Amino acid sequence: MPEAVDQLIHAQWIIPVVPENLLLSDHTLVVNRGRISAILPTDKVAEQYHSAQEISLPGHALIPGLINSHTHAAMALLRGLADDMPLMTWLNEHIWPAEARWVSEEFIHDGTQLAVAEMLLGGTTCFNDMYFFPDITGRVASSAGIRAVLGLIAIDFPSAWASDGDDYLHKGLQVHDQFRTNPIIHTAFAPHAPYSVADPILERIRTLADELEIPVHMHLHETHDEIVQGLQHQGKRPMERLNDLGLLSPSLAAVHMTHLEEGEIERFAASGGQVVHCPESNLKLASGFCPVTELIEAGVNVALGTDGAASNNDLDMFSEMRSAALLAKGVAKDASALPAAKALSMATINGARALGLQQETGSLEPGKSADLVAVDLNRINTLPVYHPISQLVYAAGREQVSHVWVAGRHLVSEGSLTTLDLQQLSGHSRDWRERILAADVDN
Repeated sequence: MPEAVDQLIHAQWIIPVVPENLLLSDHTLVVNRGRISAILPTDKVAEQYHSAQEISLPGHALIPGLINSHTHAAMALLRGLADDMPLMTWLNEHIWPAEARWVSEEFIHDGTQLAVAEMLLGGTTCFNDMYFFPDITGRVASSAGIRAVLGLIAIDFPSAWASDGDDYLHKGLQVHDQFRTNPIIHTAFAPHAPYSVADPILERIRTLADELEIPVHMHLHETHDEIVQGLQHQGKRPMERLNDLGLLSPSLAAVHMTHLEEGEIERFAASGGQVVHCPESNLKLASGFCPVTELIEAGVNVALGTDGAASNNDLDMFSEMRSAALLAKGVAKDASALPAAKALSMATINGARALGLQQETGSLEPGKSADLVAVDLNRINTLPVYHPISQLVYAAGREQVSHVWVAGRHLVSEGSLTTLDLQQLSGHSRDWRERILAADVDN
């Protein structure tokens, strides 16, 4: 007698991601108790399974949920506030003053809701955050049903969240304890950057991360100015400093990495560390080019992130995949560099590996959480479909996401959110715009 299960999802194509570049045509994914039970040919399903919930997706590709491996979610409320200016001008004259004035529990709540809605509608099922009030971010994410890694931020200057380095760590540990039993909320230490966190705090973070067995998420080698500051103040490049502090390890997720010398690529590869590539933010802020091809060839796991919406200006992982693939080809002067399947891996399983979640999410494999995205390729801009994986990376847009599940929970159905109120979010964002813009103009 066929086994009763929670859901049967029939798709024209299933792309498991592991193994890379595998395409399964006319297959069904079986979901039970929030996890993937099996993937099998659709014409064989009735012999083994039955369900009261069946979804048929002709013309759709079913893929793992996309993983945004680096963002500052609540900064969605600062989207477009200050564009087309150098990084330090952008930060010193606009972003940091706005944060000093406006960051609060209310700001984080409303900004994170706005970001989560955008990410879910665009097929992102997990995001790795670095911002103030991570406890609020965690509550919003948990309520909405999206998987999140909360960055336990540390920075040398005071904020509305904490007064000094010790206070940041104390409050961060409280957040870790608050969510440690939540199945979709995870944590990582998030020291902001080498130039903004002193050695004693970095040493404590290294010890605590080892004890708690959670990742460390940090901006590293983002700009030329960061390198100059490191040489001036510590007499060494930032990566060398982190190596001396014992932070170069498999648990480190280094974000940006646009200024690397050949020896540094080799050293980082030997450490087992992870790189999070943010191509569109790097381009917009003219930060530089991450040597993605060289890193991959050296054996480094490279994931993808959007950065915050204040510097991107969106949280669109489809666009990020395409930009990463095209940019890698241009930088390498090699059209075969970073093929479509690799770009999709960077946005899924590589992100899971970078966050220590590869046993839970990032690919469609029996036993893993049912974090799934259905993409409608039967649209004019993706027809005809010769190679579905290439179409996903080079032609599809996030507006083609029709369904999203996290742990089997249906969060986007037929293009509509099931756990968030778009009308309410739009109203909140307009209210924040009036307040923030008036203050920015006054400055």
